[in-house]
Amino acid sequence: MRVNAGFSRLLRLDGIWVRGVRFETDRVVVWVALRRRRLRCPLCDFSTPHRHNRQRVESTWRHLDLGVWRLELRAQLRRLECPEHGVRVKSVPFARHASGFTRDFEQLVAWLATRTEKTTIKRLARIDWDTVGRIIARVGTDELDPDRLHHLFEIGIDEVSWRRQHQCLTLVADHIRGQIVWGTEGNDSAAADRFFTELGKSRTGAIEVISLDMGPGYAKSAREHAPQAIIAIDPDHVVALANRALDDVRRVYWNELRRIGDRDAARRFKDARWSLLKAPENLTDNQTTTLRRLRRAGGEVWRAYTLKEALRAIFAPGLTVDDVTILIDRFISKAARSRLQPFVRLGQTIRRHRDGILQAIRLGINQGRTEALNNKVRLITRRAYGFHSAKAALALVMLSCAPITLHPPHESHPQQA
Repeated sequence: MRVNAGFSRLLRLDGIWVRGVRFETDRVVVWVALRRRRLRCPLCDFSTPHRHNRQRVESTWRHLDLGVWRLELRAQLRRLECPEHGVRVKSVPFARHASGFTRDFEQLVAWLATRTEKTTIKRLARIDWDTVGRIIARVGTDELDPDRLHHLFEIGIDEVSWRRQHQCLTLVADHIRGQIVWGTEGNDSAAADRFFTELGKSRTGAIEVISLDMGPGYAKSAREHAPQAIIAIDPDHVVALANRALDDVRRVYWNELRRIGDRDAARRFKDARWSLLKAPENLTDNQTTTLRRLRRAGGEVWRAYTLKEALRAIFAPGLTVDDVTILIDRFISKAARSRLQPFVRLGQTIRRHRDGILQAIRLGINQGRTEALNNKVRLITRRAYGFHSAKAALALVMLSCAPITLHPPHESHPQQA
């Protein structure tokens, strides 16, 4: 078998034929030509048999490695004149526009990015992390289901921090399908406004339930664009606020210990943070011992802990809406009389959002349905600290949690005899 014919079968790329092969020290260079006679614009569906001119330099694409060698494809392409986009180099079927990598190579990198950390991808693919981010953004844009915003009835709008200094993404989840369907940079009402604008008035009118946290931004946008929808406050956000209030009380007491000069007690008390914030069933033996000491000591910190656990118990499985209604009203009353300012403020916040919390209980909108999805997003955003743009971090979230199906390259090609 001739070398050119052998590489044509080896590459398994449709619409090309191999013109020549050269083995260099660290790479294999393959020159290819396109079988397609008509020239297609890379930005639209326009095609023409007439060329504008031919490139003066060759285009180069990185393909899947051949053993320990890098494999590069090279071709001298023709250019066309598109009536909408002007003079452009014609598109090629094996690579995306403005990419120096083949679709198979980008598919492998994107698939790896959803399953492993950046160091592994960098060493395996021999590319830098910025390049990984650009590949993920291209694949995410190309593979995302264009009909994902159709038939939305129960959605959740939430924020997630993707980098330090409070840099956040706004994510919209479909509760029925359990998938992220939309995202953008920012975490205010303007971010939610962009979602409803893209969704359109007709599809926005079909939304029945919107689950939110207790921040004012998303709620303002939801009431303005979808007044017919029921606003449900996610119970998990309520418990998160209680944890924050407990931590505020703990921090005040810790600072008081430091102020009076008892540094040993302050150091021991600082280590008690996770004993207070974790659920009792998840504590280690040492944390359980620490919690017993705090109980014997009593005081404001223990009272704050009992209030937090009382609120968490309200949202335990098996309680009816009537039970939760009674318990929430009791908690609001206890928080108001607690003389603990973080819990007084928490009780006031719960009172304002009481109806939305009860709607979430009645409709079953809670983190039990999407906890796995949220944990996955948190893991992804921790990996995304290596990205330098929100676009790349968001693309990784969408690749992993949106209606996108990624496969390794060998699964995307039909087997040949």
